[in-house]
Amino acid sequence: MFESKAGVLLIAGIGFFGFAFLSNAVVPVLMYRDLPEKTIEESVNPKILYQFKELSRRFPVPFAEHFGIPAADDTEAWKAKCAEALRLGRQVYIGEGCWHCHSQFIRPVSNESKRWGAVSRSEEYQNELQRPVLFGTRRVGPDLVHEGGRRSSDWHAVHFFHPTWVSPDSPMPAYRWLFDGGPDRPNRRGLALITFIQWLGSWHESYPYYEELDILRAQEY
Repeated sequence: MFESKAGVLLIAGIGFFGFAFLSNAVVPVLMYRDLPEKTIEESVNPKILYQFKELSRRFPVPFAEHFGIPAADDTEAWKAKCAEALRLGRQVYIGEGCWHCHSQFIRPVSNESKRWGAVSRSEEYQNELQRPVLFGTRRVGPDLVHEGGRRSSDWHAVHFFHPTWVSPDSPMPAYRWLFDGGPDRPNRRGLALITFIQWLGSWHESYPYYEELDILRAQEY
């Protein structure tokens, strides 16, 4: 049997399967088994915290209604509110089926890094907000693992309310139930989803960070 062409192919197939299992399953487990998994609270970094505060400035009335407005210098209160929004935002993202059309895994093939940023790394998924990992099933829309910071929260609000207003060829349906009126009135679930989208990729140095705008804003008053 092993001298025949079919036998050689069988052995080769088993060998390649074993190598793939070893390199893609066993080795990563051994490499990252001692790497602690971050909680949602630990995943609130300065960049997403800035975006969350900016969300409160862009939508002050619905934000105050659904999340409240902590004191400007109460960083811990802001972090707690942001973690609350991230937890709900992920649930909305899953519940609305966003992961069916938008993957969260940039592969090292087909020049994906030119379109969506650096190839995904295992450590990016070592946190509570990535359990289970939302790799997705297809790409009707772009990969979103590094989407945060690329567009304003205003853009995302309009996109969820009426996608073709900002992306004329978009096949995405409108999610009007995430709003209490027009795109300027996102409800609690809408605000949370925007927060989650803006969090994606906030762990990268390449994430657009607008802290300097806070300085400029302070100089205006």
